[in-house]
Amino acid sequence: MARSKSSNRWLEEHVNDPFVKKAQMDGYRSRSSYKLLEINAKDKLIQPTMTVMDLGSAPGGWSQVATDLVGHKGRVIASDILPMDAVAGVEFIQGDFTENAVFEEIMVVLGDAKVDVVISDMAPNISGVNAADQAASMYLIELALDMASQVLKPKGSFVAKVFHGGGYDGYVKAVREQFDKVVVRKPDSSRARSREVYLVGKGFRG
Repeated sequence: MARSKSSNRWLEEHVNDPFVKKAQMDGYRSRSSYKLLEINAKDKLIQPTMTVMDLGSAPGGWSQVATDLVGHKGRVIASDILPMDAVAGVEFIQGDFTENAVFEEIMVVLGDAKVDVVISDMAPNISGVNAADQAASMYLIELALDMASQVLKPKGSFVAKVFHGGGYDGYVKAVREQFDKVVVRKPDSSRARSREVYLVGKGFRG
């Protein structure tokens, strides 16, 4: 089957993307690793010895960055519906974290500890219908914020990918209600034409 012009354009852009090439050279599983690295350089979210939870972690690019940043004395707990090849130092739970059984499995792995930082680069499978895709995206990040509210330590941090569109302003307001400081980041490694931005919340009120 012949590819559409848009898919050919995407493939050409992807192959020529300097961050895709850099990820291959640096051993990262995805170009999105650089988004977290950029955000962390600005906001100092993830530090050695911390516990980090990575929601929607596959293929593992953000988990790779997080485990490097927390070091041997830190922890990274990751979860995704999709399978993820093992990342050294990452405790991975496959499944839908909104389902009770998976949520309980995550809580068992976490134990009595609380989390310093919750990170989420989740996005839904794109249907091409903008309104439906935006609604699906907002649903996912609302779930991520709900999970963060249950596992974060007081003064903990949260970073999540958000797409501009319906529900965006309401979501920013909801994050502001739970965190002392909220900023919006658009990393250099995020494609300029993408509607994605990253909300960073610091100082979880608990």
